[in-house]
Amino acid sequence: MAGAKNGVFAEKLSPYLRQKMAEEKYPGELSFLDLQYVVDPSEAVDRAHEVDRHYQSELHTTFEGAELRGVEKLYRRTLLVEPTTICAAHCRWCIRGQYTTRTLSEDDLLRVARYCGSAPENAAVREVLVTGGDPLVLVDRLAFLLDAIEEHAPQVEVVRIGTRVPLQDPRRVDERMIRALRPRSTFRVEIATHINHPGELFPEVREAYGALGSAGARIYDQTVLLRGVNDDLDTLITLYDELRHLDIEAHYLFHCVPIRGMDHHRTSIARGLDLFRRLVVSGMTSGRAKPHFTLMTDVGKVSLYEGAVIGREGDRVLVQTGYSYEERRRWAPAWVLPPTARVDENGFLQVWYLDSDGGKAEH
Repeated sequence: MAGAKNGVFAEKLSPYLRQKMAEEKYPGELSFLDLQYVVDPSEAVDRAHEVDRHYQSELHTTFEGAELRGVEKLYRRTLLVEPTTICAAHCRWCIRGQYTTRTLSEDDLLRVARYCGSAPENAAVREVLVTGGDPLVLVDRLAFLLDAIEEHAPQVEVVRIGTRVPLQDPRRVDERMIRALRPRSTFRVEIATHINHPGELFPEVREAYGALGSAGARIYDQTVLLRGVNDDLDTLITLYDELRHLDIEAHYLFHCVPIRGMDHHRTSIARGLDLFRRLVVSGMTSGRAKPHFTLMTDVGKVSLYEGAVIGREGDRVLVQTGYSYEERRRWAPAWVLPPTARVDENGFLQVWYLDSDGGKAEH
């Protein structure tokens, strides 16, 4: 999810995606690819309360006398590492589209691993989420990081790797990648992916996910709800049936984040909740193929439940979370309460989140 230049998120498609789009047999057949990867003039339209980046969770700190780069932390058990901000292709709805392009050195990665394993604030860390960018674009660098975590952070039990490479360039899933993703002596490897439309599951994509699963990686999906791509019940039912068939766990159905210029991709929260309810109570999907409908707010992920939305001001909703302010400060000492959040009388965070009107043309 490479950074923007001069505030413009460059269009980037892998040769694989370009080939697929060139093979379109009739207009609109692969619109789910066009909508996700081709620049739209609507990206130039700004709304009040949109932001350039999702929640701010970088650790602005030093460790062993040097700046700690490419590390974020919002949750007690999880440390997030970004070895690179480069991707095989640029999803137009990317939450990291405005990140500066960078790749960590091996020295940086070693420092991160030692920080994870020895800093007092990481005593409860049991998971490392490796994201970016796309870590599978630089397999050797990823393998180096995994080896370093095994050696220097033995308390880590799970390493999760966020990637769209199987969808954007499945030929990269080769023996070298499989070796890099092998389970280590101290942790297992999980693959987090965003599959947003059943049409993305071309035969070679299925083979790529199958190869990752056969190598021992557990795969889970975090679908992003995108207007015009998957905001209808039949598409979602087909998608989650396909994921179940591929042994990919349904994890989140994300409401599209209010990043600047992305409103044309977003449904309203009400539309998302309606689709979610019908998806999970229709009897048309298996109980093991149902995701959590979730907002990525300025203080972290919040899965919506009855009573979670506690107020509204114009186009913003106030969301009640279960995040304790004091606990957040304990495991992320440098974290600062964002201006969109407040602490309630019980010490839990409440946060404002920008809704969308869904283009005023929702079903």
